Amino acid sequence: MAHIPFDIVGFDLDGTLLDTSGDLAAAVNYAIATIDRPHFPVDAIRPFVGKGARVMLERALTASGGCDDALLGQTLPILLDYYQQNLAIHSLPYPGLIAALDQLADAGVRLAICTNKAERFAVPLMHQIGLSDRFASIIGGDTVGVTKPDPAPIHAMIERAGGGRTVFLGDTINDIAGARNAGIANIAVSFGFLDGPVENLEADAVIDHFDELLPLLERWPA
Repeated sequence: MAHIPFDIVGFDLDGTLLDTSGDLAAAVNYAIATIDRPHFPVDAIRPFVGKGARVMLERALTASGGCDDALLGQTLPILLDYYQQNLAIHSLPYPGLIAALDQLADAGVRLAICTNKAERFAVPLMHQIGLSDRFASIIGGDTVGVTKPDPAPIHAMIERAGGGRTVFLGDTINDIAGARNAGIANIAVSFGFLDGPVENLEADAVIDHFDELLPLLERWPA
């Protein structure tokens, strides 16, 4: 059995556990089509993701012809409603994730999630993907009233997962800064929704594939 010097391994959701870009792109395209804007390919949507639905839509509107508060207010509810009805059509775990989760569970590590995605999306999404039972806690962006990089959601994730030494994985500055603000170890994933070089996140470590996670944690200083 692997020896891992952590009680809890926490994860961001979008761009870390799951590639949700297909479903997010579909929601963006549905919303902007209502105002006769052209569709974006999925690859073009990825750079818009990572700071919440409002910012994602604002970026898409700006790139497709311009954005103002009225337009954002008109289209955001349309996007959110569509997304809530279509959470897991195209979303998939990243390669190697399931095996990594199995290895962590076998090593006696508790698993947890802290995402800036609202609970009404995050919890049903994990259920529909079939992974929710693996996690001791799932903290959404509206669970404690603030979002990462504030440390409060990560502290809540740790407390609800039973407490103990924790490491947190994410793909954006909100994730890594949130973990740092919470005083815990952090790992950046290079395959997520990054908006620049992964080195810019200044994480404690970086993985390029989930196959690297268990060996990295086994080498982590106790």
